[in-house]
Amino acid sequence: MSLRVLINAGPWLPVPPDGYGGIENIVAALVPELRRRGVHVVLATIGQSTLEADEVLSVYDEPQFAQLLRPYNRVMGIAAAHVQRVLAELRARNDIDLVHDHLEVVGPAMLGAAGEQVPPVLHTLHWDLAKHPEFYGAFDGRGRVRVNGVSARQLLHAPDALRAHSVGHVHLATPLAEHADQRTGPGKAEYAVVLGRVTPAKGQHVAACQARRRGIDLVLAGPIGPYRTPEALERGLATDPEATRHPDVRYWCDQVRPHVDGRRVRWVGSLGAAARDELVARAMATVFPLHWEEPGGTAVVESLALGTPVVGYRRGCLPELIDEGRTGLLVDPGDEDALVACLTRASELSSAACRAAAAERFTPAVMARRYLRLYETVLDGTRPAHPRRVGGSRVAAAAL
Repeated sequence: MSLRVLINAGPWLPVPPDGYGGIENIVAALVPELRRRGVHVVLATIGQSTLEADEVLSVYDEPQFAQLLRPYNRVMGIAAAHVQRVLAELRARNDIDLVHDHLEVVGPAMLGAAGEQVPPVLHTLHWDLAKHPEFYGAFDGRGRVRVNGVSARQLLHAPDALRAHSVGHVHLATPLAEHADQRTGPGKAEYAVVLGRVTPAKGQHVAACQARRRGIDLVLAGPIGPYRTPEALERGLATDPEATRHPDVRYWCDQVRPHVDGRRVRWVGSLGAAARDELVARAMATVFPLHWEEPGGTAVVESLALGTPVVGYRRGCLPELIDEGRTGLLVDPGDEDALVACLTRASELSSAACRAAAAERFTPAVMARRYLRLYETVLDGTRPAHPRRVGGSRVAAAAL
């Protein structure tokens, strides 16, 4: 019998997502590779997810991401209800070998509290580990919950209590990296792109301001709070008095929109996969003027796979993902003049070198092999108190 893994993607977005959705894109890349290696995958997600899995669990049919704009007392039960369904499933059967959880805080908290009533858990840390100091600073997996980072840098700055539960890190992957070195991309156009949710941590205000001042064409692509299109945002601002309470909407209005003229600097909203890939593949560079320690960098590996070099601040995971001078150019955080200078040099870098690096390092197959090794580490380090199937050598065989 094959290894059986329950992968908890959470209730926020479908898998795969329609446009923005970093975690859900990673789950969508991982699951097919695990199944190709004989792993039986039970996917906990929303009903509208279209990714094929051996079994699917859900509480909500529709994505709950837009609910995050509502007051906390209206939202707090959403993730808990989702994990409650996961726990009910785990308690009703004894054939799940391991839970691979991707739900921030609520996942490890509830699964950890369940103790030996549930299988061993690997919880992937996709986010800023400074956000919840009381939770992460006193984290106790009770011998059942292990964690992994999405970069070495992320774990280096994790609280001691959380780092003590780590089994390593796995860099993120994208299906776009498959055979990327065998493809040729479209011709390059004279613009740069910032891809991702419009939020202070991503630094869109720096890119927009400098592009407008220096005469560089720039496209911003990604949602603003719950708004996926310029039209939806304008309707929200015009009709919803609560819209500007969302921090990302305030950031847009106060710091980014003043530099967006619709010609030199444009915001195109959250694009579908084909339009997003075309936009990035034709860009001379993707720009990452990060104002935080980016943990994983989904957009970074997607850019490389599409043959577009990266220009950004030397912080977070970027130095791990970028071969400076070959696949990108990095500068010290806050040095906006150097950032602009690198943008003007980005066309000197080879698209083929970017695609080759992606094909070697960031394919779903590479990520799946690494996760299977971590599954084996987690299973070897836990001993169920009651009879359960344990993957054992099946994990190692699948990793080959």
